Amino acid sequence: MTTVCTADQMRAAEQTWFDAHPGKDLMAVAAHAVAVEAEQMLGAHEGRRVLILVGGGDNGGDGLFAAAELASSGHSVELLSVLGIPHAEGWRAALAAGCRQVTPTDVLHQRYDLAVDSVLGIGGRPGIPRVLMRTDEWLVKSGTPVLAVDLPSGLVADSGEVATAVHATVTITFASRKWCHVAHPAARRCGDVVVADIGVDVLDADDLVTREDLAHLWPVPGPRSDKYSRGVVGLDTGSAQYSGAGVLGALGALRTGPGMVRCAGPDNVGDRVIARAPSVVVGEGRVQAWVVGSGWGSAPGNAARLDRRLADGVPVVVDADALAVLPRRIPGNCLLTPHAGELARMLGVDRSEVEADPRGHCLAGARMFAATVLLKGSIQWVATPSGDVVAALPGPAWTGQAGSGDVLAGMCGTLLATGMEARDAAVCAASLQALTATLNPGPWSPDQLADRFPSTIAELLG
Repeated sequence: MTTVCTADQMRAAEQTWFDAHPGKDLMAVAAHAVAVEAEQMLGAHEGRRVLILVGGGDNGGDGLFAAAELASSGHSVELLSVLGIPHAEGWRAALAAGCRQVTPTDVLHQRYDLAVDSVLGIGGRPGIPRVLMRTDEWLVKSGTPVLAVDLPSGLVADSGEVATAVHATVTITFASRKWCHVAHPAARRCGDVVVADIGVDVLDADDLVTREDLAHLWPVPGPRSDKYSRGVVGLDTGSAQYSGAGVLGALGALRTGPGMVRCAGPDNVGDRVIARAPSVVVGEGRVQAWVVGSGWGSAPGNAARLDRRLADGVPVVVDADALAVLPRRIPGNCLLTPHAGELARMLGVDRSEVEADPRGHCLAGARMFAATVLLKGSIQWVATPSGDVVAALPGPAWTGQAGSGDVLAGMCGTLLATGMEARDAAVCAASLQALTATLNPGPWSPDQLADRFPSTIAELLG
Protein backbone atom coordinates (compact mmCIF):
# COMPACT_ATOMS: atom_id res chain seq x y z
CA MET A 1 0.00 0.00 0.00
CA THR A 2 0.97 3.61 -0.43
CA THR A 3 -0.59 6.59 1.32
CA VAL A 4 -2.51 9.53 -0.04
CA CYS A 5 -3.61 12.64 1.82
CA THR A 6 -5.50 15.89 1.38
CA ALA A 7 -3.95 19.34 1.46
CA ASP A 8 -5.47 19.98 4.90
CA GLN A 9 -4.05 16.72 6.25
CA MET A 10 -0.61 17.71 4.95
CA ARG A 11 -0.81 21.18 6.48
CA ALA A 12 -1.83 19.72 9.83
CA ALA A 13 1.08 17.26 9.70
CA GLU A 14 3.50 20.08 8.89
CA GLN A 15 2.17 22.14 11.80
CA THR A 16 2.69 19.18 14.12
CA TRP A 17 6.29 18.99 12.88
CA PHE A 18 6.83 22.72 13.46
CA ASP A 19 5.41 22.46 16.98
CA ALA A 20 7.79 19.59 17.76
CA HIS A 21 10.84 21.24 16.14
CA PRO A 22 10.76 24.96 17.00
CA GLY A 23 13.34 26.98 15.12
CA LYS A 24 14.16 24.25 12.59
CA ASP A 25 13.85 24.82 8.85
CA LEU A 26 11.61 22.34 7.02
CA MET A 27 11.97 24.25 3.76
CA ALA A 28 15.70 23.50 3.67
CA VAL A 29 14.98 19.78 3.95
CA ALA A 30 12.38 19.90 1.17
CA ALA A 31 14.60 22.03 -1.08
CA HIS A 32 17.50 19.60 -0.66
CA ALA A 33 15.19 16.74 -1.70
CA VAL A 34 14.24 18.73 -4.81
CA ALA A 35 17.90 19.37 -5.65
CA VAL A 36 18.78 15.70 -5.21
CA GLU A 37 15.97 14.62 -7.54
CA ALA A 38 17.00 17.29 -10.06
CA GLU A 39 20.56 15.93 -10.02
CA GLN A 40 19.16 12.45 -10.66
CA MET A 41 17.32 13.74 -13.72
CA LEU A 42 20.37 15.65 -14.98
CA GLY A 43 22.66 12.65 -14.69
CA ALA A 44 26.29 12.67 -13.61
CA HIS A 45 27.20 15.82 -15.52
CA GLU A 46 28.24 19.28 -14.36
CA GLY A 47 27.42 22.53 -16.07
CA ARG A 48 23.90 21.62 -17.16
CA ARG A 49 21.42 24.40 -17.90
CA VAL A 50 18.47 24.51 -15.51
CA LEU A 51 15.39 26.76 -15.50
CA ILE A 52 13.58 27.33 -12.21
CA LEU A 53 9.97 28.52 -12.56
CA VAL A 54 9.30 30.48 -9.39
CA GLY A 55 6.05 31.44 -7.69
CA GLY A 56 5.38 33.19 -4.44
CA GLY A 57 5.10 31.39 -1.14
CA ASP A 58 6.74 28.25 0.19
CA ASN A 59 6.61 26.27 -3.05
CA GLY A 60 8.64 28.97 -4.75
CA GLY A 61 10.96 28.97 -1.73
CA ASP A 62 11.59 25.25 -2.17
CA GLY A 63 12.53 25.89 -5.79
CA LEU A 64 14.80 28.84 -4.99
CA PHE A 65 16.81 27.06 -2.31
CA ALA A 66 17.08 24.05 -4.62
CA ALA A 67 18.29 26.45 -7.33
CA ALA A 68 21.01 27.74 -5.00
CA GLU A 69 22.16 24.18 -4.30
CA LEU A 70 22.21 23.29 -8.00
CA ALA A 71 24.17 26.44 -8.86
CA SER A 72 26.66 25.67 -6.11
CA SER A 73 27.13 22.24 -7.71
CA GLY A 74 28.28 23.85 -10.95
CA HIS A 75 25.08 24.07 -12.98
CA SER A 76 23.96 27.15 -14.90
CA VAL A 77 20.67 28.06 -13.24
CA GLU A 78 18.18 30.66 -14.48
CA LEU A 79 15.20 31.99 -12.54
CA LEU A 80 11.87 32.95 -14.10
CA SER A 81 9.52 34.65 -11.63
CA VAL A 82 6.06 33.76 -12.87
CA LEU A 83 3.51 34.56 -10.20
CA GLY A 84 3.51 36.56 -6.97
CA ILE A 85 6.41 37.94 -4.96
CA PRO A 86 9.23 35.39 -4.65
CA HIS A 87 10.32 34.07 -1.27
CA ALA A 88 12.73 36.83 -0.18
CA GLU A 89 15.34 34.72 1.61
CA GLY A 90 15.26 32.07 -1.10
CA TRP A 91 15.65 34.68 -3.84
CA ARG A 92 18.70 36.18 -2.13
CA ALA A 93 20.23 32.73 -1.63
CA ALA A 94 19.73 31.82 -5.28
CA LEU A 95 21.27 35.04 -6.59
CA ALA A 96 24.16 34.76 -4.14
CA ALA A 97 24.87 31.25 -5.47
CA GLY A 98 25.14 32.59 -9.01
CA CYS A 99 21.63 32.06 -10.38
CA ARG A 100 20.49 34.56 -13.01
CA GLN A 101 17.04 36.08 -13.50
CA VAL A 102 15.51 35.84 -16.97
CA THR A 103 12.34 37.07 -18.66
CA PRO A 104 9.62 35.00 -20.35
CA THR A 105 10.90 36.17 -23.73
CA ASP A 106 14.41 34.97 -22.86
CA VAL A 107 13.09 31.51 -22.04
CA LEU A 108 11.30 31.11 -25.37
CA HIS A 109 14.63 31.42 -27.19
CA GLN A 110 16.64 29.00 -25.07
CA ARG A 111 16.94 25.28 -24.51
CA TYR A 112 17.36 23.72 -21.09
CA ASP A 113 18.45 20.37 -19.75
CA LEU A 114 15.83 20.57 -17.00
CA ALA A 115 13.06 22.86 -15.81
CA VAL A 116 11.82 22.90 -12.22
CA ASP A 117 8.20 23.96 -11.68
CA SER A 118 7.91 25.56 -8.24
CA VAL A 119 5.15 28.05 -9.01
CA LEU A 120 2.05 26.68 -7.28
CA GLY A 121 1.86 24.11 -4.49
CA ILE A 122 -0.87 22.35 -2.53
CA GLY A 123 -2.65 25.65 -1.87
CA GLY A 124 -2.92 26.52 -5.55
CA ARG A 125 -6.13 27.07 -7.49
CA PRO A 126 -6.92 25.30 -10.76
CA GLY A 127 -5.34 26.68 -13.90
CA ILE A 128 -2.17 28.63 -14.65
CA PRO A 129 -1.48 32.18 -15.87
CA ARG A 130 -0.87 32.77 -19.56
CA VAL A 131 2.85 33.39 -19.14
CA LEU A 132 3.27 29.98 -17.51
CA MET A 133 1.05 28.36 -20.13
CA ARG A 134 3.28 29.70 -22.92
CA THR A 135 6.41 28.60 -21.07
CA ASP A 136 4.98 25.11 -20.56
CA GLU A 137 4.11 24.88 -24.25
CA TRP A 138 7.70 25.77 -25.12
CA LEU A 139 9.12 23.22 -22.68
CA VAL A 140 6.91 20.50 -24.16
CA LYS A 141 7.81 21.51 -27.73
CA SER A 142 11.54 21.58 -26.96
CA GLY A 143 11.44 18.24 -25.14
CA THR A 144 12.67 19.68 -21.85
CA PRO A 145 12.19 17.38 -18.84
CA VAL A 146 10.18 19.05 -16.09
CA LEU A 147 10.44 18.37 -12.37
CA ALA A 148 7.35 19.60 -10.51
CA VAL A 149 7.63 20.48 -6.84
CA ASP A 150 4.76 18.94 -4.83
CA LEU A 151 2.43 19.00 -7.85
CA PRO A 152 2.39 20.41 -11.37
CA SER A 153 1.21 24.01 -11.21
CA GLY A 154 -2.45 24.26 -12.19
CA LEU A 155 -3.58 21.06 -10.49
CA VAL A 156 -5.54 21.02 -7.23
CA ALA A 157 -4.12 18.77 -4.54
CA ASP A 158 -7.46 17.18 -3.60
CA SER A 159 -8.84 16.62 -7.11
CA GLY A 160 -8.22 14.66 -10.28
CA GLU A 161 -9.57 17.46 -12.45
CA VAL A 162 -7.41 19.36 -14.94
CA ALA A 163 -8.04 22.87 -16.26
CA THR A 164 -4.67 24.10 -17.53
CA ALA A 165 -1.57 22.72 -15.87
CA VAL A 166 2.13 22.17 -16.35
CA HIS A 167 3.18 18.88 -17.98
CA ALA A 168 5.62 17.25 -15.56
CA THR A 169 8.05 14.46 -16.35
CA VAL A 170 8.58 13.78 -12.65
CA THR A 171 6.76 15.17 -9.62
CA ILE A 172 8.48 15.18 -6.26
CA THR A 173 6.09 15.43 -3.34
CA PHE A 174 6.64 15.21 0.38
CA ALA A 175 5.54 12.74 3.08
CA SER A 176 2.60 11.32 1.10
CA ARG A 177 1.00 11.40 -2.31
CA LYS A 178 -1.85 13.85 -2.79
CA TRP A 179 -5.06 12.95 -4.61
CA CYS A 180 -4.03 14.75 -7.81
CA HIS A 181 -1.08 12.35 -8.09
CA VAL A 182 -3.34 9.30 -8.32
CA ALA A 183 -6.75 10.45 -9.62
CA HIS A 184 -7.33 10.76 -13.35
CA PRO A 185 -6.89 12.74 -15.49
CA ALA A 186 -4.61 14.84 -13.25
CA ALA A 187 -2.31 11.88 -12.57
CA ARG A 188 -1.18 11.91 -16.19
CA ARG A 189 0.15 15.46 -15.78
CA CYS A 190 2.31 14.39 -12.84
CA GLY A 191 4.52 11.92 -14.69
CA ASP A 192 6.44 9.66 -12.34
CA VAL A 193 5.74 10.54 -8.71
CA VAL A 194 8.55 10.45 -6.15
CA VAL A 195 7.64 10.74 -2.46
CA ALA A 196 10.46 12.30 -0.44
CA ASP A 197 10.79 11.62 3.27
CA ILE A 198 11.28 14.98 4.98
CA GLY A 199 10.52 13.78 8.50
CA VAL A 200 6.82 14.72 8.45
CA ASP A 201 4.31 11.99 9.32
CA VAL A 202 0.77 12.30 7.94
CA LEU A 203 -0.80 9.96 10.46
CA ASP A 204 -4.34 10.26 9.10
CA ALA A 205 -3.41 9.66 5.45
CA ASP A 206 -5.47 7.03 3.65
CA ASP A 207 -4.19 3.74 2.29
CA LEU A 208 -4.20 3.37 -1.48
CA VAL A 209 -3.76 0.15 -3.43
CA THR A 210 -0.85 0.01 -5.86
CA ARG A 211 -0.19 -2.21 -8.87
CA GLU A 212 2.30 -4.13 -6.74
CA ASP A 213 -0.39 -4.79 -4.13
CA LEU A 214 -2.78 -5.97 -6.83
CA ALA A 215 -0.20 -8.38 -8.24
CA HIS A 216 0.56 -9.71 -4.75
CA LEU A 217 -3.11 -10.26 -3.88
CA TRP A 218 -4.25 -11.74 -7.20
CA PRO A 219 -5.17 -15.45 -6.89
CA VAL A 220 -3.15 -17.73 -9.16
CA PRO A 221 -4.18 -21.38 -9.69
CA GLY A 222 -1.72 -24.05 -8.66
CA PRO A 223 -0.70 -27.26 -10.46
CA ARG A 224 -3.46 -29.27 -8.75
CA SER A 225 -6.24 -26.72 -9.26
CA ASP A 226 -9.46 -27.72 -10.98
CA LYS A 227 -12.68 -25.92 -11.81
CA TYR A 228 -14.08 -26.43 -8.32
CA SER A 229 -10.98 -25.50 -6.34
CA ARG A 230 -10.54 -22.39 -8.49
CA GLY A 231 -14.01 -21.27 -7.47
CA VAL A 232 -17.52 -21.55 -8.85
CA VAL A 233 -19.44 -18.28 -8.88
CA GLY A 234 -23.22 -18.18 -9.28
CA LEU A 235 -25.07 -15.21 -10.74
CA ASP A 236 -28.71 -14.64 -9.90
CA THR A 237 -28.91 -11.45 -11.92
CA GLY A 238 -30.96 -9.86 -14.67
CA SER A 239 -34.66 -9.86 -15.47
CA ALA A 240 -36.96 -9.81 -18.47
CA GLN A 241 -36.48 -6.04 -18.71
CA TYR A 242 -32.77 -5.92 -17.88
CA SER A 243 -31.28 -9.13 -19.24
CA GLY A 244 -28.15 -7.27 -20.36
CA ALA A 245 -27.11 -6.82 -16.74
CA GLY A 246 -26.93 -10.59 -16.41
CA VAL A 247 -24.74 -10.83 -19.50
CA LEU A 248 -22.37 -8.12 -18.28
CA GLY A 249 -22.07 -9.67 -14.83
CA ALA A 250 -21.29 -13.05 -16.37
CA LEU A 251 -18.59 -11.52 -18.58
CA GLY A 252 -17.07 -9.72 -15.60
CA ALA A 253 -17.01 -12.97 -13.65
CA LEU A 254 -15.72 -15.07 -16.54
CA ARG A 255 -12.89 -12.73 -17.59
CA THR A 256 -11.57 -12.52 -14.01
CA GLY A 257 -10.50 -16.17 -13.91
CA PRO A 258 -13.00 -18.43 -12.12
CA GLY A 259 -13.18 -22.20 -12.32
CA MET A 260 -16.81 -21.99 -13.44
CA VAL A 261 -19.60 -19.45 -13.83
CA ARG A 262 -23.20 -20.52 -13.21
CA CYS A 263 -26.13 -18.45 -14.40
CA ALA A 264 -29.14 -19.03 -12.16
CA GLY A 265 -31.24 -16.07 -13.25
CA PRO A 266 -34.37 -16.04 -15.42
CA ASP A 267 -34.42 -18.20 -18.54
CA ASN A 268 -34.17 -15.27 -20.93
CA VAL A 269 -31.02 -14.12 -19.15
CA GLY A 270 -29.44 -17.57 -19.39
CA ASP A 271 -30.15 -17.73 -23.11
CA ARG A 272 -28.43 -14.39 -23.70
CA VAL A 273 -25.49 -15.29 -21.47
CA ILE A 274 -24.60 -18.56 -23.21
CA ALA A 275 -25.00 -16.89 -26.59
CA ARG A 276 -22.21 -14.50 -25.55
CA ALA A 277 -20.21 -16.86 -23.32
CA PRO A 278 -20.86 -20.57 -24.04
CA SER A 279 -18.65 -21.79 -21.17
CA VAL A 280 -21.16 -20.46 -18.63
CA VAL A 281 -23.33 -23.18 -17.10
CA VAL A 282 -27.03 -22.32 -16.90
CA GLY A 283 -29.03 -23.56 -13.91
CA GLU A 284 -28.78 -24.13 -10.18
CA GLY A 285 -25.85 -25.98 -8.63
CA ARG A 286 -23.05 -25.79 -6.13
CA VAL A 287 -21.29 -22.42 -5.87
CA GLN A 288 -18.71 -20.81 -3.62
CA ALA A 289 -20.17 -17.30 -3.97
CA TRP A 290 -23.29 -15.57 -5.29
CA VAL A 291 -23.77 -12.30 -7.17
CA VAL A 292 -27.28 -10.88 -6.82
CA GLY A 293 -29.25 -7.74 -7.63
CA SER A 294 -27.83 -6.50 -10.92
CA GLY A 295 -30.68 -5.83 -13.36
CA TRP A 296 -33.47 -7.08 -11.09
CA GLY A 297 -35.61 -4.00 -11.49
CA SER A 298 -38.22 -3.26 -8.83
CA ALA A 299 -40.03 -6.62 -8.90
CA PRO A 300 -42.20 -7.54 -5.87
CA GLY A 301 -40.33 -10.81 -5.32
CA ASN A 302 -36.89 -9.24 -4.89
CA ALA A 303 -36.77 -9.60 -1.11
CA ALA A 304 -37.49 -13.33 -1.27
CA ARG A 305 -35.01 -13.72 -4.12
CA LEU A 306 -32.30 -12.10 -1.98
CA ASP A 307 -33.20 -14.04 1.17
CA ARG A 308 -32.83 -17.31 -0.71
CA ARG A 309 -29.24 -16.53 -1.68
CA LEU A 310 -28.31 -15.09 1.72
CA ALA A 311 -29.47 -18.36 3.31
CA ASP A 312 -27.05 -20.40 1.19
CA GLY A 313 -24.16 -19.91 3.60
CA VAL A 314 -21.63 -18.69 1.00
CA PRO A 315 -20.33 -15.15 0.39
CA VAL A 316 -22.78 -12.93 -1.49
CA VAL A 317 -22.14 -9.83 -3.59
CA VAL A 318 -25.21 -7.65 -3.11
CA ASP A 319 -25.54 -5.15 -5.95
CA ALA A 320 -27.99 -2.66 -7.41
CA ASP A 321 -31.68 -3.53 -6.89
CA ALA A 322 -30.94 -6.08 -4.16
CA LEU A 323 -29.59 -3.23 -2.02
CA ALA A 324 -33.08 -1.72 -1.95
CA VAL A 325 -34.46 -4.80 -0.14
CA LEU A 326 -31.43 -5.51 2.02
CA PRO A 327 -32.40 -6.52 5.57
CA ARG A 328 -30.61 -4.78 8.43
CA ARG A 329 -29.21 -8.09 9.71
CA ILE A 330 -27.25 -9.98 7.06
CA PRO A 331 -24.48 -12.60 7.09
CA GLY A 332 -21.03 -11.18 7.72
CA ASN A 333 -19.63 -12.62 4.50
CA CYS A 334 -21.57 -10.20 2.28
CA LEU A 335 -19.99 -7.61 0.02
CA LEU A 336 -22.22 -4.62 -0.72
CA THR A 337 -21.49 -2.63 -3.90
CA PRO A 338 -23.55 0.60 -3.89
CA HIS A 339 -22.98 3.82 -5.77
CA ALA A 340 -23.44 7.12 -3.92
CA GLY A 341 -27.20 7.32 -4.44
CA GLU A 342 -27.79 3.76 -3.27
CA LEU A 343 -25.60 4.20 -0.21
CA ALA A 344 -27.44 7.42 0.63
CA ARG A 345 -30.76 5.55 0.63
CA MET A 346 -29.29 2.75 2.74
CA LEU A 347 -28.04 5.25 5.33
CA GLY A 348 -31.05 7.58 5.18
CA VAL A 349 -29.04 10.63 4.11
CA ASP A 350 -28.89 12.87 1.04
CA ARG A 351 -26.71 11.83 -1.88
CA SER A 352 -24.84 15.13 -1.60
CA GLU A 353 -23.69 14.13 1.88
CA VAL A 354 -22.22 10.87 0.58
CA GLU A 355 -20.50 12.66 -2.29
CA ALA A 356 -19.04 15.23 0.12
CA ASP A 357 -17.52 12.52 2.33
CA PRO A 358 -17.48 9.20 0.45
CA ARG A 359 -14.86 7.65 2.71
CA GLY A 360 -16.78 8.40 5.90
CA HIS A 361 -20.10 7.19 4.54
CA CYS A 362 -18.56 4.02 3.11
CA LEU A 363 -17.31 3.21 6.60
CA ALA A 364 -20.69 4.11 8.11
CA GLY A 365 -22.38 1.67 5.74
CA ALA A 366 -19.96 -1.11 6.62
CA ARG A 367 -20.62 -0.60 10.31
CA MET A 368 -24.39 -0.28 9.94
CA PHE A 369 -24.75 -3.56 8.01
CA ALA A 370 -21.75 -5.36 9.53
CA ALA A 371 -20.52 -6.13 6.02
CA THR A 372 -17.78 -5.00 3.67
CA VAL A 373 -18.83 -2.09 1.43
CA LEU A 374 -17.36 -1.15 -1.95
CA LEU A 375 -18.54 2.39 -2.72
CA LYS A 376 -18.34 2.96 -6.47
CA GLY A 377 -17.28 6.33 -7.84
CA SER A 378 -14.34 8.28 -9.25
CA ILE A 379 -12.39 7.11 -6.21
CA GLN A 380 -13.65 3.69 -5.10
CA TRP A 381 -13.56 3.12 -1.35
CA VAL A 382 -13.64 -0.22 0.43
CA ALA A 383 -14.53 -0.36 4.14
CA THR A 384 -14.93 -3.20 6.61
CA PRO A 385 -17.01 -3.29 9.81
CA SER A 386 -13.79 -3.31 11.86
CA GLY A 387 -12.89 0.15 10.54
CA ASP A 388 -10.37 -0.78 7.84
CA VAL A 389 -10.70 1.64 4.90
CA VAL A 390 -8.70 1.58 1.68
CA ALA A 391 -8.98 3.24 -1.73
CA ALA A 392 -8.77 1.08 -4.83
CA LEU A 393 -6.39 1.89 -7.65
CA PRO A 394 -8.01 4.82 -9.50
CA GLY A 395 -8.77 4.78 -13.20
CA PRO A 396 -9.99 7.16 -15.91
CA ALA A 397 -13.53 8.46 -16.08
CA TRP A 398 -14.24 6.33 -19.17
CA THR A 399 -15.49 3.60 -16.82
CA GLY A 400 -18.30 5.85 -15.59
CA GLN A 401 -21.03 4.36 -17.80
CA ALA A 402 -24.06 2.12 -17.56
CA GLY A 403 -23.06 -1.51 -17.16
CA SER A 404 -19.68 -0.98 -15.51
CA GLY A 405 -21.16 -1.78 -12.12
CA ASP A 406 -22.70 -5.01 -13.43
CA VAL A 407 -19.29 -6.12 -14.68
CA LEU A 408 -17.67 -5.12 -11.39
CA ALA A 409 -20.18 -7.16 -9.37
CA GLY A 410 -19.37 -10.25 -11.42
CA MET A 411 -15.65 -9.68 -10.89
CA CYS A 412 -16.18 -9.43 -7.14
CA GLY A 413 -18.13 -12.68 -7.20
CA THR A 414 -15.33 -14.57 -8.93
CA LEU A 415 -12.73 -13.37 -6.44
CA LEU A 416 -14.94 -14.23 -3.47
CA ALA A 417 -15.43 -17.70 -4.95
CA THR A 418 -11.67 -18.25 -4.96
CA GLY A 419 -11.68 -17.83 -1.19
CA MET A 420 -10.51 -14.23 -0.94
CA GLU A 421 -11.69 -12.07 1.93
CA ALA A 422 -14.39 -9.59 0.94
CA ARG A 423 -12.08 -6.59 1.42
CA ASP A 424 -9.38 -8.01 -0.84
CA ALA A 425 -11.91 -9.18 -3.43
CA ALA A 426 -13.45 -5.71 -3.62
CA VAL A 427 -10.09 -3.96 -3.80
CA CYS A 428 -8.77 -6.31 -6.49
CA ALA A 429 -11.90 -6.19 -8.64
CA ALA A 430 -12.18 -2.40 -8.59
CA SER A 431 -8.45 -1.98 -9.15
CA LEU A 432 -8.33 -4.42 -12.09
CA GLN A 433 -11.20 -2.66 -13.84
CA ALA A 434 -9.51 0.72 -13.30
CA LEU A 435 -6.11 -0.53 -14.41
CA THR A 436 -7.56 -2.09 -17.56
CA ALA A 437 -9.21 1.23 -18.44
CA THR A 438 -5.91 3.01 -17.81
CA LEU A 439 -4.02 0.62 -20.08
CA ASN A 440 -6.75 0.85 -22.76
CA PRO A 441 -7.75 4.53 -22.79
CA GLY A 442 -10.83 5.44 -24.75
CA PRO A 443 -14.59 4.87 -24.88
CA TRP A 444 -14.65 1.08 -24.57
CA SER A 445 -18.03 -0.36 -23.62
CA PRO A 446 -18.13 -2.37 -20.36
CA ASP A 447 -18.15 -5.71 -22.19
CA GLN A 448 -15.28 -4.65 -24.46
CA LEU A 449 -13.26 -3.62 -21.43
CA ALA A 450 -14.07 -6.91 -19.70
CA ASP A 451 -12.64 -8.77 -22.70
CA ARG A 452 -9.32 -7.08 -21.93
CA PHE A 453 -9.14 -8.19 -18.28
CA PRO A 454 -7.13 -11.36 -19.08
CA SER A 455 -4.40 -9.37 -20.83
CA THR A 456 -4.23 -6.95 -17.90
CA ILE A 457 -3.91 -9.86 -15.47
CA ALA A 458 -1.18 -11.38 -17.63
CA GLU A 459 0.74 -8.09 -17.67
CA LEU A 460 0.22 -7.66 -13.94
CA LEU A 461 1.55 -11.10 -13.08
CA GLY A 462 4.25 -11.20 -15.74
